Parts: sequence; C-alpha cells; structure tokens
Amino acid sequence: MASSHNCPAVYPGGLLDGSLHDECDRQWWAYYTKARQEKSSAEDLRAMSIPRYLPLIHRSVLYGRSRVHRWIPLFPGYVFVFASEDERVQSLTTNRVTTTLRVMQPDRLRQDLLQLQRLIESGEPVTAEDRLEEGDRVRVRSGALAGIEGLVLQRRGQRRLLVSVDFLQKGASIAIDQDLLEVIS
Repeated sequence: MASSHNCPAVYPGGLLDGSLHDECDRQWWAYYTKARQEKSSAEDLRAMSIPRYLPLIHRSVLYGRSRVHRWIPLFPGYVFVFASEDERVQSLTTNRVTTTLRVMQPDRLRQDLLQLQRLIESGEPVTAEDRLEEGDRVRVRSGALAGIEGLVLQRRGQRRLLVSVDFLQKGASIAIDQDLLEVIS
C-alpha cells in the first residue's frame, strides 16, 4: 500500500499475519491519540521499534482551488499497537496518546484488522462506517477480496460490503457486486 510520507500503515510488515504473535509478552492495545496526532504517534512508535497498525485511506481534499491528495486515518484518533507493558509505558512518553485500551479478544482484533487491510489494499474506494447495522453475513467468493467476511449494507442505493472492527464498533465498507458474495451463517 502506498503511504503518507514515511508512515507505512503496518509496522513491521508481518504484524497482521500473526508471525509476531508468538511473543507472549506483547498484547494488542487501541491507543486513542490527541487530535490529528495519529500519523505522528505511529511514526514515534516505529522509531521506538514498537509494532503498530494505522489504517490509512486515500482522500482527495479541496483547498481553495487546489485539490490535494492525502492519506488520512480511517478511524480518526486510533492507532492499534502490539506492545509489551514496558513498551506501552515507553510509548506514553511521546505525549501524543490520551487513552490506551487493552484488547480482550486479540485474535479477533488481528483478524478484523487483517481483513480491513486487505479491503484498503484492494484499491477500491473505502468508506468509514460508524454505525454497524444488522444485515446478511457474507463471504467474498472470488477475486482480490476472496475469503473476506462481512455484512451487506445498502447505502445511497448501492450494495456495500462492511468489514467491522468489533472492538471499536466501527468499520469500513466498499461497493461490491452481489454476484461475488455468498451468505454464511
């Protein structure tokens, strides 16, 4: 995935695939940062060699008469961190984090984040979703997103696949062709 300046979304690269999870002294945390400090916080964590994930999406913003292309946080204020207690305490010295939330279902969060990353990497326009609604639970049968599970939503007359991060009660959605989906129970 392209990134904003020197701030890759995932550090280190294998974080979401589970290869680092044998390190039993580390656990998942959701950090809530000060306003507009997500990228700086993520960069500080990378400089400290603390694994983290900051989901970024591409947006085109109009400033006056100029259009600027930027990578912005999908979930404003949140950075997902895989840290030991010592690393968590060390990361608080940056003075960019206001709250740390311990993740009680780390495998579920990692799976949600992995699916979210695949959605972002698909290149399709991604929309942040704050309201999780009930809908059919589906799996993508084929194509670049094969295997991703989520809910079907209808937004502005368009069928969308919602991939959620249950821990935050937030998610992201993309437009999807119904023929690519199969209902799961």
